[in-house]
Amino acid sequence: MGQLVVQQFVTADGFAANANNEFNAYELLEGGTAEFDQNQLSWLQTVDAMVLGASTYRMFVEYWPTPASEGEIIAPALNGLRRFVFSRQLEKAPWGEYQEATIESGDAVDAIRRIKGEIEGTVVLWGSLTLSEAFFDAGEVDGVRLVVMPVAIGSGRGVFPAGQDPTLLNLLSAKPYDKGLIELEYRVNRSVSSHGLSASI
Repeated sequence: MGQLVVQQFVTADGFAANANNEFNAYELLEGGTAEFDQNQLSWLQTVDAMVLGASTYRMFVEYWPTPASEGEIIAPALNGLRRFVFSRQLEKAPWGEYQEATIESGDAVDAIRRIKGEIEGTVVLWGSLTLSEAFFDAGEVDGVRLVVMPVAIGSGRGVFPAGQDPTLLNLLSAKPYDKGLIELEYRVNRSVSSHGLSASI
């Protein structure tokens, strides 16, 4: 059974997108993030597949499977993952010279359950906040990796669905990296007591 991990870059005040549903905080960092990139490469070697919403797919496909990503140490690993794109409009999802992504146009929750059943290892979701929220609501997210950036934007959209019941996260690691990045890795507990004080999986 696969594990669905949501990895998101977030601001120090907890936002994964600004008020326009865009995330450009990463562009504010000057210089490279070689230390973080090396850790990301190590982690990607344990990942088997990615799932993306249509908007995030369009952003990714314009960069990662193109010459623009040359020099990015994670590009070969990222481009080597199996890909699933969730969209009711797209009929195809090409990925440069690599194998096309699989289109998932039906019920998203049913699809992620099937994908997790097919894949033994880790399935990662990047961006795709609406899709991510649906998976959180359905209890299908197993882990969260938040890459916290030293940037504050004051308002925007968070990682977790608004108005949901409290979710207890078990902290697995907290690692600082270059450029002030900190990655927080959590396991998502399956149930929380009525007082929100204990949980189990």
